[in-house]
Amino acid sequence: MADLSKPRVVAVGGPTASGKTTLSVALAKAFDGEIINADSMQIYKNLDVGTAKPSAEEQQGIPHYLLDFLEPEMPYSVADFTAAADPLIRKLTARGKLPVVVGGTGLYITSLLNGMNFAPEKIDPAIRARLQARADAEGGAALYAQLQSIDPDYAAQVHPNNLPRVIRALELYEATGRKMSVERISARATEPPYRSLCLCLTCRDRAALYDRIGRRVDLMVKNGVLDEAKQVYDHRESYRTAAQAIGYKELFPYFEGTAPLEECTEKLKQATRNYAKRQLTWFRRQNDAVWLYIDEENVIDRACSLVREFLQN
Repeated sequence: MADLSKPRVVAVGGPTASGKTTLSVALAKAFDGEIINADSMQIYKNLDVGTAKPSAEEQQGIPHYLLDFLEPEMPYSVADFTAAADPLIRKLTARGKLPVVVGGTGLYITSLLNGMNFAPEKIDPAIRARLQARADAEGGAALYAQLQSIDPDYAAQVHPNNLPRVIRALELYEATGRKMSVERISARATEPPYRSLCLCLTCRDRAALYDRIGRRVDLMVKNGVLDEAKQVYDHRESYRTAAQAIGYKELFPYFEGTAPLEECTEKLKQATRNYAKRQLTWFRRQNDAVWLYIDEENVIDRACSLVREFLQN
């Protein structure tokens, strides 16, 4: 009976350009739901094109939370996300709404659904400042190499370019002597806090997904991603997270005059394809995820059927 009292949550994940926004809005409309964003870059204000943030038209009047609310200078972590998303889920449930969590940041979705308990750490800000200064002087690769030597298990889960996560793991170790890999295991709740259904979108044919990514990048260029990327480039010292994000840093050589736009655009497409591979790897580790193939089926019809069954059980 205790399990029946848990809030029900539907999550929509998967790689970039797989249609998560369209499906999540359709589900919210069909089941009286509201949407909680789980994309670590779409939280930032004024970074719309490069993050593929859903427009007001795409949102179709469905309330979206944790979207477009934070200044680009501000850091944001998975602990911040779970701390904000959990009370939202409970408030929506109390109002009779279905919480639909949607995004491509697999760490956010799985940490939330698994009930990861991130205890706040009072870490000396001087440690973070020193690590950041070292990254500026020696490059992020030096810090990643240090993380590999200290905590190889966690380093294997982090992309070498994800400097914020690398720094957080190093500062935790320096301040407390605890490894992030061990911290993550101990943070997992004994049982999940919600009854959840996780739907993941992709293409059965990987080439079809890559074609969608290529068309999305071309549309981003057409819709003004250069202006956003220039903004990030000009503020790269303060926009620490955005400056590392795929969609912006690949265009920096164009602003520096060291590469033509066409070459940077192709590198952006390749970087996005590589990111999609990492997203797929992450979500495929979630054994309870249900995969929907956008190149083989009507995913909205299938998803609605799955959600209907989930809500009735």
